[in-house]
Amino acid sequence: MTRRVRKSEEEWRKILSDEEYEILRKKGTERAFTGRYWNEKASGVYRCRACGAPLFSSGAKYDSGCGWPSFYEPMGQEQVSTQTDRSHFMVRTEVLCSSCASHLGHVFPDGPQPTGMRYCINSACLTLDQSPEEEGGKGDS
Repeated sequence: MTRRVRKSEEEWRKILSDEEYEILRKKGTERAFTGRYWNEKASGVYRCRACGAPLFSSGAKYDSGCGWPSFYEPMGQEQVSTQTDRSHFMVRTEVLCSSCASHLGHVFPDGPQPTGMRYCINSACLTLDQSPEEEGGKGDS
C-alpha cells in the first residue's frame, strides 16, 4: 500500500526550490534537454523529489530523444497515478506521484516494448538514489 504524504503549500515551499515547487506543485515543466537526468546513465532508483517515494528504476530508463528522462514503466503501478490533462489546448495523460500527488510529467503510448509506454518525467521531480542493490543493473538508457 502506498503511503500518503500531505503537507501544506507553505511546507512544500520550505522543502522545494522555486523551480521544483513550480513543477511538482503547480504542474509546470522544465525546458527540454536542460534537466540533470535527461541524459543520465547511472544505475539506481529514481525517487520523487517531494516525498522520496520510489518511482522508476534506471533499468526502465531509455533515450526517447525528447529531452526529458523517459521510462517505459514505473517500479510498480501503485507508485504513480494518472489523470487527464486538458491544459495548453491539448489532451494528455498527466503522471502524478501516488504518495504525495505531485506532478511528475506525462505518459504517452509511443514508447518501446515491453509496455509501449513513454513516461516523460521532469528531472526536477526526481532524485537518483544510486543504492548498492541497483548498481550493476541494466541502466542502459
